[in-house]
Amino acid sequence: MKLLTTPLLIILFLTISCTNNQEKNITNAQSSSYFDYSNSEDQITGGIKMIPIETPKGTFNVWTKRMGNNPKMRLLLLHGGPGATHEIFENFDGYLPHEQIEYIYYDQLESYYSDQPNDSSLWTIEHFVEEVEQVRKALNLTNDNFYLLGQSWGGILAMEYALKYQDNLKGLIISNMMASVPEYNKYAEEVLGPQIPEEVLKEIKEFEANGDFGNPRYAELVQQHYYTRHVLRKPLEEWPEFINRTFKHLNPNIYIYMQGYSEFGITGNASLKGWDVSDRLGELKIPTLMLGGKYDTMDPKYMEWMSTQVQKGRSVTTNGSHISQYDDAEGYFSGLIEFIKDVNEGNFN
Repeated sequence: MKLLTTPLLIILFLTISCTNNQEKNITNAQSSSYFDYSNSEDQITGGIKMIPIETPKGTFNVWTKRMGNNPKMRLLLLHGGPGATHEIFENFDGYLPHEQIEYIYYDQLESYYSDQPNDSSLWTIEHFVEEVEQVRKALNLTNDNFYLLGQSWGGILAMEYALKYQDNLKGLIISNMMASVPEYNKYAEEVLGPQIPEEVLKEIKEFEANGDFGNPRYAELVQQHYYTRHVLRKPLEEWPEFINRTFKHLNPNIYIYMQGYSEFGITGNASLKGWDVSDRLGELKIPTLMLGGKYDTMDPKYMEWMSTQVQKGRSVTTNGSHISQYDDAEGYFSGLIEFIKDVNEGNFN
């Protein structure tokens, strides 16, 4: 083989350099477009939009914030609680912008950044399903681009929304939530509870039997011996600021009314205690991802089973717990991003 002459080497070098520069320019253009809020109605607010929600008790505003700009992949985030905040998702900022996925923070009614009418007649699944639908319309989300992610209580809401309005969705992600509260309670009682030291579990059960959920000692025991194992697998002093801020902003009124006093099962007379849609999963025909955690408060095997019950399901089990987007971010976001892109590109199976 003859060696390339100097002029040919120069031409080859210039060709490669031009190609690399073109690729960089394309990437930069994509990034610029993704972060470009100009000529949009929410430019002046930096993506924040207060959306009026019509209810039988009047009109109230809920807080949303758009992150990025991609008309093909738009992800609405439903936080847990009930009564928590969008802040539980703040580390999505470290992963989704790089993938050009638009995502929308949203505080449901009664949550910190939205109106808080403190009216328990609105604290129903039916209300929140219709609230999500009103948010969808206000944000112009369509079945060409609308992905819905619900975590924990948000997973209940996402399932209920999809069972009524799946024709509006392109993809559904259920994060860290089983389709049956009785099965969730059973898992907490029979599998997770016995992992707690016997004397600690006995004390917890005494508080619950007496209905003494407001006792600071009860909260201390559950946090130290349950939350650090199954909610976020780190010592409490190592929990990140945005997670602590979420708990600080939690609305206890709606949380206790619908969920109970802790994540250790749904306790007392909480309104979600008997919720169960496991026999309706087969109605879901849209691409659906069940995203669970090995150490979650939710049974990961049950969540894998859920993926076999929907018509187009996929399951990812991380090495994390209930807040697995933080304690196994790599596993969580790789599964989430792959799902959204596969659906977007028509490669989901």
